[in-house]
Amino acid sequence: MSAADLKAILLSKSVRTGTFTLASGKTSDLYIDCRVTTLDPVGANLVGELGWAAVREKIQTEGRSIQAIGGMTMGADPISLAVGMTSARNHPTEALQVFTVRKEPKGHGQGKQIEGNFQAGDTVIVVDDVITTGGSTLKAIDAIEREGGKVAFALVLVDREEGGRQAIEARGIPVVSLFSRSTLL
Repeated sequence: MSAADLKAILLSKSVRTGTFTLASGKTSDLYIDCRVTTLDPVGANLVGELGWAAVREKIQTEGRSIQAIGGMTMGADPISLAVGMTSARNHPTEALQVFTVRKEPKGHGQGKQIEGNFQAGDTVIVVDDVITTGGSTLKAIDAIEREGGKVAFALVLVDREEGGRQAIEARGIPVVSLFSRSTLL
């Protein structure tokens, strides 16, 4: 299984052309719904393998210790879980715990905004499926930092190349993307 296999699934299932209004409110000729790919068993396995390879290379190159991976629900959830599961299967001593960031703190129970395997002091990878302006990734970063986490870098399935990478990197957080608009199309 390879990047070409994942690209084929993304192009077949997730990429649409036409006229679309994005979450940012901008109009675009391209819509990418990565959930259709990341919730596909073959797509999820590919995301896990390719995502873990990219993450592990970045971690080893920088000599970082990373405890967990997660991002804004729902787009980041299957990516984070796939990468975490692959890390546990291939390198159990380096296995990444997985968490999810709610859009708003929960209105009951412990009132958490971050659920799962995250604790203050963790150094984490923030995940997003698609970045356009970087807004949802930055919102997840804000929540993680507010809860005492440190974001080492961002892992993104597709960078639409519309300023999101620059907005995230302006916060001092490098972005690793598996695909960009230009490499996908």
